[in-house]
Amino acid sequence: MVETHEYHFDVKMSCSSCSGAIERVLGKLDGVQSFDVSLEKQTVDVRATVPFETVLEKIKKTGKEIVDSKVIA
Repeated sequence: MVETHEYHFDVKMSCSSCSGAIERVLGKLDGVQSFDVSLEKQTVDVRATVPFETVLEKIKKTGKEIVDSKVIA
């Protein structure tokens, strides 16, 4: 059985295009089961079977600044 992890990222996003870019890359990433991108809270929460570093790099590739990040479970 593949283990599911939960990750939290604090990401600087200034508009819906910013959050949309993150939603697009996470939606295309194999192993991502669900995600919540909050422009209002400036957060991204992800449930995935892929490693933390994989998700982190995908978010970084959108050009957004990651202020903080952590593995929740």
